[in-house]
Amino acid sequence: MKDKFFLILVFYAFSSLFHVEADSEFVKTRGVQLMLNGSPYYANGFNAYWLMYVASDPSQRNKVSSTFQEASNHGLNIARTWAFSDGGYKPLQYSPGSYNEDMFQGLDFVIAEARRYGIKVVLSLVNNYENFGGKKQYVEWARSQGQSINSEDDFFTNPIVKGYYKNHIKSVVTRRNSLSGVAYKDDPTIMAWELMNEIRCPSDHSGNSVQGWINEMASYLKSIDGNHLLEAGLEGFYGQLKAESNPNFQVGTDFIANNQIPTIDFATLHSYPDQWLSNSGYEDQISFLGSWLNEHIQDAQNILHKPLLFAEFGISTYNSTLRDQFFNTVFSAIYSSASGGGAAAGGLFWQLLAKWMDSFRDGYEVVLGESPSTATLIAQESQKLNRIRKMYARLRNIDKWNKSKGN
Repeated sequence: MKDKFFLILVFYAFSSLFHVEADSEFVKTRGVQLMLNGSPYYANGFNAYWLMYVASDPSQRNKVSSTFQEASNHGLNIARTWAFSDGGYKPLQYSPGSYNEDMFQGLDFVIAEARRYGIKVVLSLVNNYENFGGKKQYVEWARSQGQSINSEDDFFTNPIVKGYYKNHIKSVVTRRNSLSGVAYKDDPTIMAWELMNEIRCPSDHSGNSVQGWINEMASYLKSIDGNHLLEAGLEGFYGQLKAESNPNFQVGTDFIANNQIPTIDFATLHSYPDQWLSNSGYEDQISFLGSWLNEHIQDAQNILHKPLLFAEFGISTYNSTLRDQFFNTVFSAIYSSASGGGAAAGGLFWQLLAKWMDSFRDGYEVVLGESPSTATLIAQESQKLNRIRKMYARLRNIDKWNKSKGN
């Protein structure tokens, strides 16, 4: 009886999607839903920024494989990782337009291996921070060519820097995988591209610099790749008209305006209240987290009319009870929205590590074998979201059968 009641709820929540979405291996959007093969797709996954870096050394690729295998065993179906490393040690891009084939082959392996384990990937194209180069490296490259650079934020406006970045977009998106032979732009293993990890432009609180940059870069990427979804890489900070919802600071982005750009397919949200509200207690941080999640879900649904992906969330603690409460807050918000046909499309925690990767620990890491209670929570969320998808598929098949009978 419980299943029947749930089936009725799902029918009414998702009935508007019937008859409109053709089967496709590529994840698409329809209204506030992500869609895959004609049914809503829910992304329960993880961040693992290190995948390309580790896979660039063939002797270390087993760590990538074991991570994907363990993730798949827990029902995880998506990974977010870096498709950038600019200048410095073991870069992907030595200098503008000059690439390290070993690193590219590492990324080839990551994508091919993700496909083998049924995992989609979100690939981020540049960093806001100077780790792995980022916008700082781009403006330094331009300065070395005689450009007058005032700050890192010139990344968003300097035409030479923007040209370097567009070249990187083209180089990655049109890359042909050395293992599969498939060009990245034609590979459905990639769910989406991300323009920048955590876009910030603190020198322009109006948001105009970021708005113009996203507009330009999103249009350019879409002109090369019409298959994949695109997201900006925003943390969710609001602009000046809704600044009171932010955790006491602004970064020159606007969750509403930036995501209203037509070439941006879905919105993203990050959540780190232990960093943002470092002077507050744990319960206050959890309270903020719940409000932060729900406010963005409502805005994605009622204003943006686009899906919302919690692309990063995490807490720095080795207390499993506190971490589990944090994860459960996020998972509950996602499931509550998703089960009613809402805009929450899933979440990716920061960060998943394999065993024997101690040098990558940052306090936020989850090693599934070391954290049984957290691993159970993660697997349960996968099962719950998959249940919604299966219910929808059953309803879709019933609807098809009825139509074939003329009912």
